[in-house]
Amino acid sequence: MRAFLATLVVLLGLGAFAVYSSAFIVHQNEQALVLRFGAPVAFIDKPGLRWKLPFVDTVDLFDKRILDLDTAPQEVTASDQKRLVVDAFARYKITDPLKFYQTLRFEQNVRSRLGPIVESSLRRVLGSASFQDLVRDKREDLMKRIAAQVNEEGKDYGLEVVDVRIKRADLPEQNSKSVFDRMRAERQREAAEFRAQGGAEANRIKATADREVTVIKAQAQQKADTTRGEGDGERNRIFAEAFGRDPDFFAFYRSMQAYEEGLKSGDTRLVISPDSDFFKYFGNPGGKQIPSNTQPTPLPPR
Repeated sequence: MRAFLATLVVLLGLGAFAVYSSAFIVHQNEQALVLRFGAPVAFIDKPGLRWKLPFVDTVDLFDKRILDLDTAPQEVTASDQKRLVVDAFARYKITDPLKFYQTLRFEQNVRSRLGPIVESSLRRVLGSASFQDLVRDKREDLMKRIAAQVNEEGKDYGLEVVDVRIKRADLPEQNSKSVFDRMRAERQREAAEFRAQGGAEANRIKATADREVTVIKAQAQQKADTTRGEGDGERNRIFAEAFGRDPDFFAFYRSMQAYEEGLKSGDTRLVISPDSDFFKYFGNPGGKQIPSNTQPTPLPPR
């Protein structure tokens, strides 16, 4: 009984192992190639659970998605003899797993086989185009031509290159330095020209402003002189009119102004004769001249 149970367990184990070895799963992003003793017997591109002969068949899975292939930066000479360092990449997918298996076997071998094809196509196509076409005018057309050439040369590998793109296209380091120096010199020249134009414009504005200031000052001075002359004339007219109305009061008023200006507080000294006309209102309120033999009324102490 025990032998029977042991045999049954062994058979069930072998059966489970056989089922496990026979089943495999193909995911949505994969495609499978079934090989029997190394020879292809089936190609599966639909996802799901699949079966194979255990211990006889093997399954190789290949990615159905679009894959990237980076190329090493390389120097390219354009048709106008301008050199560029081009860094590009290609995007491809496996369209024929059998050819891919027979030629490359593993995806790691794509770089060593397809990479040189992409690089040679880049040099060939970009070498026939000008620098301006590459960086601006015909870049899209050039990429399509490179992809077409790579597909033509790489069709035996079971691959299809979907697109080829340039990540960057720079001048070589020595050329970049010379271009930078030339651009800097050009900018310095433009800056010097702008500064010269600004200086000339500043001088013109300053000269115009100085001329306008001179004209304005002259006009203001002329107007001031005219106004001052008119004021002096009006003052003289008023004085003359006042003198004509009351000469004695006018003489008294003018003398009082002279006293106010000449006899200020502090050290006021006058070298003048006491009987001069300047002091005539000190001796006589009416301003009459004091006889020479009459002593003037002394001034009150200050």
